[in-house]
This record gives sequence, C-alpha cells and structure tokens, in this order.
Amino acid sequence: MDDAKIGEILEPGSDDEQRSREERIRARFWKTVRKAAKAVPFLDEVIAGYFCALDPATPTKVRGILLASLAYFVMPLDFIPDFVFGLGFTDDVAVLMAALTAIRNHITPAHRAAAKKALDDFDRDPSPEGSR
Repeated sequence: MDDAKIGEILEPGSDDEQRSREERIRARFWKTVRKAAKAVPFLDEVIAGYFCALDPATPTKVRGILLASLAYFVMPLDFIPDFVFGLGFTDDVAVLMAALTAIRNHITPAHRAAAKKALDDFDRDPSPEGSR
C-alpha cells in the first residue's frame, strides 16, 4: 500500500465522521482483535491505541488518526479482505503501524496499562468476543 493511500485512510475527518467511526470501532473492535491476534505482532500497542482513541483527553487530531486506522482495522472488507488466508491483515498492519508511529507520544502509561489488563483478561476468557 503506498503512502498516498495510507495518508488518505489516516485523515482525521469531521466530528460526525469521527463519532461514526468510534461507534463502529466500539461495536467491532474486540471481535476483530480475536481474529487478528496471531497476525498483528504489536497487538498490545493496537489496544493501547484503542484506549488512547477513546480517551477524551487525547487531542482531537490524534483521536481522528487513531479512529481512522482502527475503523480500517475493524472493517471486514478493505484493500485486502481480512478473510483472505495469510494476507488478510497485511494491509491493516501497515495502516495501524503508520498511525501508531505518527501518534506514539500520545499513548500514555495509563493507556498501556489498560491494554495490558485487557490482554490479560482477553487471554483468560475463551469466549469468541471475551467479556466485551
């Protein structure tokens, strides 16, 4: 995926677009995490980014970048559909990596602690969507 396409995906968007993305992400995030757990080597950072995106103290532009990349992650049909064996999350990983690199300084220790707790809880819960 080239930089121009990643740049388009990571556009923060309007307030309405951000609210819509946040609703989609909240509804689908944990189910997608379960599917992508083995395909995304930095899942702890993705989850920390999720908590950062939902944190009202996070600057609007940073929230927008995170919400855009997480929306791309949770959508089942994208550049390479997630169900394509072996390749499905490749484009998602590229988008997430670009977003997390761009906003890394805004992920706080509290976001990382919440991610660690969520992963610990997630690993203990065998149900398809965890307790979320």
